[in-house]
Amino acid sequence: MANITQARGLCTAPFLPLSNFLSTVGYLDGRFCAPVPSAEGTHDCCLPCPITDWVYSDDFNTIPKAANWLNVAGMVCSTSLLLSFVILPVQKTNRHYLTIGLVVAICFMQLGFIIPLGAKPEQCHDAITPNDMYSDITCAFSGAFLLFGGFAAILWGFLRSLSIHLQICWQVVTGKKFFWSSLIAGWGLPGLFLAIMLPLTGTSYRFGDTCHINHTKALQDYWGPLLAFAAISTILQFVTFGYCIKVYIKSLLNDGSTNSITKVSSGLPTHSSHSGSVKTVTAGQAYRRVKKVVSLQWRGTAIVLIIIINVVFLSIVFVQMDNTVTAALQDFGTAEPWLLCLVINVGDKTPCLNKVKQAGLVENEGTVMAALVLLSLNGIWSLLFIGRTSMLIGWIDLVRRPFTKRNDFVSVDARGYSKSPKTYEMITSPPTSSEMPKIPNALVTSPRSEQEGLSPLPQSPPSPSSQYTNDYFKGEVGPKSQDWSFSQARQADYKSPKLSFSTPRPPSAGRSFSRESYGRPYQPQIGRNSPGRPLSPPIRRESGGSTFTSAYDWDPATSYAPPSTHLPGYSRPDQYNL
Repeated sequence: MANITQARGLCTAPFLPLSNFLSTVGYLDGRFCAPVPSAEGTHDCCLPCPITDWVYSDDFNTIPKAANWLNVAGMVCSTSLLLSFVILPVQKTNRHYLTIGLVVAICFMQLGFIIPLGAKPEQCHDAITPNDMYSDITCAFSGAFLLFGGFAAILWGFLRSLSIHLQICWQVVTGKKFFWSSLIAGWGLPGLFLAIMLPLTGTSYRFGDTCHINHTKALQDYWGPLLAFAAISTILQFVTFGYCIKVYIKSLLNDGSTNSITKVSSGLPTHSSHSGSVKTVTAGQAYRRVKKVVSLQWRGTAIVLIIIINVVFLSIVFVQMDNTVTAALQDFGTAEPWLLCLVINVGDKTPCLNKVKQAGLVENEGTVMAALVLLSLNGIWSLLFIGRTSMLIGWIDLVRRPFTKRNDFVSVDARGYSKSPKTYEMITSPPTSSEMPKIPNALVTSPRSEQEGLSPLPQSPPSPSSQYTNDYFKGEVGPKSQDWSFSQARQADYKSPKLSFSTPRPPSAGRSFSRESYGRPYQPQIGRNSPGRPLSPPIRRESGGSTFTSAYDWDPATSYAPPSTHLPGYSRPDQYNL
């Protein structure tokens, strides 16, 4: 710097004296100042703000602006994805909370580039001092959104990599615990690191209209944790990918017997196996399971890898820039040829650009441009990988629905009985209690048959709801009689199944039925001569002057099975065609 003073005097162009700007409140560390010794003492001379105008070409300013507009296009893509997740059904979007969290994190990151487009902030607080989050509110919001979104995107990518790894490699089905843990970690940790980073490091205008993190302690409180989660996520991705390759190769070499994974459980039974059971999972089965999971998750895995690569690439570029700036401020000997060139050329930077590159004070212009552009394309990549053609079909159906006449299917029966909605059923439902027919007071009995040899047992009154079902033995009620008789003309022929050992039986062929015994519970008794059953004294019932000894152990009124043919004096009635 002494050579600069001897050549042009104290703080010659383009340098400005630091003593004129001591009362500013902008980003003081963002100044590029150097002590200059002279006969009057040491004076600090500073380059004008912004410093990027002196180390890069004039075309460099178009790179941050192009990156900001790319983020606008990415925001449109991300917003369309979120709207599809909210409005369209899950069958169209196949949404998942890990995917939604990743897309929302990308939106936060894009806001850091979009806010300066509307605000059009001033990068410099004065001639030598850049603005920071304390002197410019736009810088505070743009920097906070950018840092929070970048960290959240890396963390949600890590959670997605962990979920896929658990499902594929360990057969663990993530549930509610993993869901709530992901929400807390995915949004809590980025907020925590942002609260720690902003007071310790802060943000400022380093290049472009977007505020970036400062280099003071940036590696400890932001870049270090971010790179750690990115490294763990990358390792999980490679381990999972290696396991998939292993399963695929094993399925190719599997012969069905030797190449299988056999697990024999022993000891006490667990929740998934019993004691002594054998669970065999062949390589082919494992390959099909892994293939199914990969086919469902490969889109999310691809976008996670892309975001990790972009954010890590940007972080490496920024870390290297921080290291070069710190080294230049600590040792001005490396920057002296470039500074002397600026003094000799009276502020013309064009002849001095090669010297600043040779000194290694800045990153390559193409590298910085690639980092910004790749980071701005994350929203577009998310739509290409997470978006589906079914979403487009769902939006088309949603837009056309109000203008399309609905042609719902209506059956012929429904048209024929449109006046009575209750008759839409193929089988008529029983009427309500108000429409139920009343049970006749007079006792209804089946006609007696003197040829039976047995007095009929009491018959239970028919259920009202049974009148509205398809009964093959439905009877007709005569107008002049109080009896429920069986109509031989309407009685359907019964076809006994091949493996059935019972035949239908009329209700009158069982026990006596009288008005006095109506409502009395049926008490089955065991017959005397029933083979294989213990003997018990018969119970005699009086009904209408007749005496009947019950020898049945079943209810003839509810069963159509024939009684035991070993009863004395019993003969099958032929008049019922059974």
